[in-house]
Amino acid sequence: MLVQPSSRRLFINSIRTIRPTQTLLTSLNRRTFAQTAFNMSTITDSVLRDHREVEECYDHIVNAPDDDQRTRWQNQFIWELARHSHAEEIVVYPAFEKHLGAKGKEMAEKDRQEHQVVCDGSEPTNKPIHLDLTPRQLKERLHKFQNLKVQHPDFMPTLDSIMSALREHITEEERDDMPALEKALSSDDSISMAKSFGRTKAIVPSRSHPWAPAKPPMETLAGLPMGVLDHAMDVLRKFPDKKISPNPSTK
Repeated sequence: MLVQPSSRRLFINSIRTIRPTQTLLTSLNRRTFAQTAFNMSTITDSVLRDHREVEECYDHIVNAPDDDQRTRWQNQFIWELARHSHAEEIVVYPAFEKHLGAKGKEMAEKDRQEHQVVCDGSEPTNKPIHLDLTPRQLKERLHKFQNLKVQHPDFMPTLDSIMSALREHITEEERDDMPALEKALSSDDSISMAKSFGRTKAIVPSRSHPWAPAKPPMETLAGLPMGVLDHAMDVLRKFPDKKISPNPSTK
């Protein structure tokens, strides 16, 4: 039996209506799955994800095609590293001390000192970090870097010195510290800690402040007003296009 033209048009229009709806539902399902996977992340997943983000920013700075892109990735690098370091000191290192006993306290103190070398530059009191630069020379390296223009001759040497310190810290943390912590945590505790880590990153400073304390609760208290100021100033800074950042503008 032949289908009337009006019926055929009605059928075609219904198909056209269904397809966009199916596409929208598929997109929503993917987003829901991605959000669920993110919410189920362990604390190790969160820390390692940040490490990869910092390394990616460094690579983009090195390979930037022009000064504008290099400046955007410089800001992203500082934003990622500063927030990650603060969140580790507030959430992760106290967990070392709580769950891993005397060894955990030693791990936490060592990692804090490595952060100080990269971000603040205070002199370590135990095993020195094996870098081409002394801790004193690294004092305020990140603070210096965040104030350098990309055309400055110290720009790349300063960045490389930061990454030299970071690479050893990242290797030891991923090889030794985080596996030890995960063994001491239940799955639910690890996921809960990851959520706390993410929430902390939303409020801590996004720039380096060498004079700030490196241990809670003073770090938390001092960081709140500095974080508010940093986040307000971030809106005025350039960040990479199509990258999650505090600056909603892509101009």
